[in-house]
Amino acid sequence: MKILIIALSGIGDAIMFTPALQLLKKQYPQAEIDMLSMFRGVSDIFERSEYLTQVFHWDFVKEGATRSLGFLRNLRKKEYDISINVFPANRKEYNIISFIIGAQKRLGTDYLNLNKSSFPFLLTHRTKEEDQLHNVEENCLLVELAGVKIPKDIPPLQIDSMPEFEISAQTWFAKNLPNSEHHTIIGIHAGSAIFKNQINKRWDWKKYAELGILLRKEYNAKILIFGGPEERELNEQIVEASKQTATLVTVPSLLASIALMKRCHLFVSNDSGLMHIAAALQLPLVAIFGYTSHVHTRPWKVKHEVVRHDLECSPCFYFSPRPASCKFQGEDEFKCIRRIEVSEVLAACRRMLQVDKN
Repeated sequence: MKILIIALSGIGDAIMFTPALQLLKKQYPQAEIDMLSMFRGVSDIFERSEYLTQVFHWDFVKEGATRSLGFLRNLRKKEYDISINVFPANRKEYNIISFIIGAQKRLGTDYLNLNKSSFPFLLTHRTKEEDQLHNVEENCLLVELAGVKIPKDIPPLQIDSMPEFEISAQTWFAKNLPNSEHHTIIGIHAGSAIFKNQINKRWDWKKYAELGILLRKEYNAKILIFGGPEERELNEQIVEASKQTATLVTVPSLLASIALMKRCHLFVSNDSGLMHIAAALQLPLVAIFGYTSHVHTRPWKVKHEVVRHDLECSPCFYFSPRPASCKFQGEDEFKCIRRIEVSEVLAACRRMLQVDKN
């Protein structure tokens, strides 16, 4: 059997497919399971997966329509039995790509919002999105269409070990944070994806800086600021505002960052891909949510607290091609995230650090 996992959205969405991937491989241990990704970070993580035979990386936006069509035609020659569009894949382009690849069974989802515009008729088998389910559970429903038996106890998220980066992580700590083994290490990710206007799910970077100062003072903690190259300016602002009490993580790759994240005793983040990576590493988490749904994307099967304001209008962001927007203007715009105070997040950090200590 040949199975293709089509994971064209971000790192977090791909990581949330790992429980379903584990179950899929357990059900079909002899199957050739490949993955198609569009983001380099997804490819880097999954190229080492024990569950996958091969990972194809293709940037459809950068490569353009003509070259992408040629790539898909070559992929079609592999004659997959099943293709699975990782949840959420609610853009018509994802279903068109699945159709061109031409697996006998093309699995995907009927979405609650703007479903017709995603061209679901191009799929052969579909589940129905259920608003009360976590994305991990939605992905398990997808592989259930492939004959996978879903246990009551769904596995946690997973990232395969990367021993080749452990030595570099030790070297980094020795150089930048000597004697750090005697300190509480707290990681912070203040960034997020920016497509579909998701930059507005970021908590104020000034509040992250203040939080870092307070955690440093109260726990004598070492504060590490994580993020990709596109978040460098944001992170430098946090370090400067923290009076240099925080340390900016500058390493050459996502995998190197993950090796450093493994040393953290607590991770504080917006709803982001790094949040899900932290969950896969089983790091205690404080997750700050605004207009996105903590029901759908909260940290999965890891010690965590979600900090959010239970407003009548929140969450308002649903799975569709439409960008995030707020019905309020001025000071009230995106108040769901902007009105969360440092004291609330600090209190959650204290509780999580106490849990970790116990």
